[in-house]
Amino acid sequence: MPLIHELSWTDAGNYLKTCDVAILPCGSTEQHGPHNPLGTDHLLAAALAKAISEKTDILCTPVVPVGVSAHHRHFWGSLYVNPDVFKNYIKGICLSLYNHGIRKVLIVNGHGGNMAALQAVARELRMEGKMFVAITQWWTTPIKALEEEFKEDEKSHAGCAETSMNLTVHPWLVNMDKAVNEMRGEGIAPEGFTYAADTIDRTNSGISGTSTTASSEKGKRVFDENVALMATFIEKLKNTTIEELLPKPHKP
Repeated sequence: MPLIHELSWTDAGNYLKTCDVAILPCGSTEQHGPHNPLGTDHLLAAALAKAISEKTDILCTPVVPVGVSAHHRHFWGSLYVNPDVFKNYIKGICLSLYNHGIRKVLIVNGHGGNMAALQAVARELRMEGKMFVAITQWWTTPIKALEEEFKEDEKSHAGCAETSMNLTVHPWLVNMDKAVNEMRGEGIAPEGFTYAADTIDRTNSGISGTSTTASSEKGKRVFDENVALMATFIEKLKNTTIEELLPKPHKP
């Protein structure tokens, strides 16, 4: 199992000489309602990345556990960094991998608030002609389980889907006796408007939707289908040259 932090430098060297693809999990440490652990996002990202690594024999880095979560700061224990700090940190990890011959990276992201910074990293590294970076999030992947197992109000932050994943990966960290259902408040503007707001402006519990219907069986199906989909993509990355993935030259 090629987890880079479990290898010696000599073993890492032997591995890195054979493959130019790596997996980088990241998430956050933020509130997920009164029933889920603060580490939900990075714990799930790490678990998925490890499973993909085992399935594909692709190198996996340690998880980045703190992300862009200032909007959760009113809830005790939530940690966060500035988006630029997060972006530069992730880019730095990618560039260190580049130094060892990695040219293609799959980022397994566990927190939606990280996405803008991650997209910026992917754009910059590709435009610099260095690396191809793809990003995946388990709750936005096109898998049947998400559509067949959960209603819309169960797929929101700290809701049934996310709680079900926790019950699959680390059930001892979930206290379903404290699970509650709370519909997210509408806010000041109608749908289609974007503005700065904090989580506490929309929900008192930190939950947006239904969480009490969660089960490990539902979570396992989501987990397994995501691993299969992500592993298929990794195999495609393995068989695609970096030249095919980097920007094309100007048209003649």
